[in-house]
Amino acid sequence: MLAVFFSRKPLVCKLNASRSSGFPSPAGEGVGGWGGTSGWLAILLVITLKASAQTLTLPALIQQTLATSAAGIQARAAREGGYWSYRTYQATYRPQLALAGTVPNFSRAITPVVQPDGTTAFQAVRINNSNLGLTLTQNIGLTGAQVVVGSQVQRFDDFNREERRYNNQPFNLGLTQPLGYFNGLKWARRIEPLLYQENQRQYLEDREAIAQRVTELYFDVLLQQVNAAVAGQNAQATAELLRVGREKYALGRLSQSDLLQLELNLLDAQQAQTQARLDAETAAVSLRTYCALPTPDAGTEAPLLAVPAPAPRLAVVPAEALAQAQQHRAATLAFQRRQLQAARDVAQARGTTGLLATLTANLGYVNQAPYLLDSYTALQNQQQVALAFSLPLLDWGKRRAIVRTAELARDQTQAAVSQEVRSFEQTVLTQAGQVPALAGQVRLAARADTLAQRRYAITRATYEAGRLSLTDLTLASAAKDLARRSYILALRAGWVGYYRLRGLTLFDFETQQPLAAE
Repeated sequence: MLAVFFSRKPLVCKLNASRSSGFPSPAGEGVGGWGGTSGWLAILLVITLKASAQTLTLPALIQQTLATSAAGIQARAAREGGYWSYRTYQATYRPQLALAGTVPNFSRAITPVVQPDGTTAFQAVRINNSNLGLTLTQNIGLTGAQVVVGSQVQRFDDFNREERRYNNQPFNLGLTQPLGYFNGLKWARRIEPLLYQENQRQYLEDREAIAQRVTELYFDVLLQQVNAAVAGQNAQATAELLRVGREKYALGRLSQSDLLQLELNLLDAQQAQTQARLDAETAAVSLRTYCALPTPDAGTEAPLLAVPAPAPRLAVVPAEALAQAQQHRAATLAFQRRQLQAARDVAQARGTTGLLATLTANLGYVNQAPYLLDSYTALQNQQQVALAFSLPLLDWGKRRAIVRTAELARDQTQAAVSQEVRSFEQTVLTQAGQVPALAGQVRLAARADTLAQRRYAITRATYEAGRLSLTDLTLASAAKDLARRSYILALRAGWVGYYRLRGLTLFDFETQQPLAAE
């Protein structure tokens, strides 16, 4: 299994000290692939594993993080919150039925009562004044009006006089129409659907952002653990070279200076191995925290991280990527929504100043009687029409200042959106244009790693034969380690770029299908 440890514990490696070739290439003679006996990690690490150890792959870890991590839960909660917010908006345009009343409303007190001659008499009262009403309201988004259809009955009991009366309104139709006011319902009809669609697309972007972050942390751990493995191999190889060097020194074939240098190299390698283990542990903690992975218990084997294959090679035309991004990204809707909100704020500034009026009209039937059934007979017409208005006559430029402030904010929003649109387009085009370059970097890094491993193998064999200096061997070893790390970094850049392009376009260029939420 091509895997490295994902654990707090240091890597446990068994290295063949007699092998002079160091690390074989990830691609053998060629430039790609990890399979077969040419897989360098398979020969790099002979890892002491328990049979129950679990291997984590990058796709599986991404899916697990989306399902169980705090970031995945927050993304789903944000999407669900947007859904219920949209449901609230939809309900605003639907009829609302409500039952309201005060039952009972009993009072026993001594109250002042003004007499016909102007004097005040204090009388004891014991009454109940209850009411119950049923109303059906409907908002009219086009004009901002509200239509009310209702029915109400009121019962009055005077217990001292043993009297009872009913005041009944079996049917009432009312209309409230603002004139000159800001119509929030009309603007909500234009903005809320955009907000809902933007929220759904943002969920897809959040998922791809999580995948990108997991990829970065995954390769951070992988790189540090490869560094730890390389450091451990170097330490053991240096110890073997020191043993051979002491034998040569005893035979007079190695100078004391070179022997001291070998001892110093061993100390440096051991220090590098210790530091690499600490770095690997730190990176593993970050990955476990973000992905909500359990911390390995003492005495149990931690999961392994499998080395991913290179990211899929995509044939992406930048102009096509931009078209997909403009069609599917949340930012496209956000640009429209922000401009509409700025225009709405201007309309609101104008709709809360100047001449404002409210037309109220209602008609219905009403009657009163000692008995409830009698109150439904001989109903009388009831009408009411009112026009309330307000007009500021002197405001010292207040209305003009409020409107102008909103207009300037709208202009600023339009300028900012225009700039962000250009930045958005450039980001997509740049990322799409980098896809071939990232794939090329992986191929070149694999080839460089192949050459570096071979060079080290030849240099070490030549050094052991006594035909090269220790300096040449040190340089070859450093080049070998650098090539190994460069390959892992190239893999990282390729996978991060892959998920970044998906997040920027919300389009899967492998299947040629838009991304869809579960």
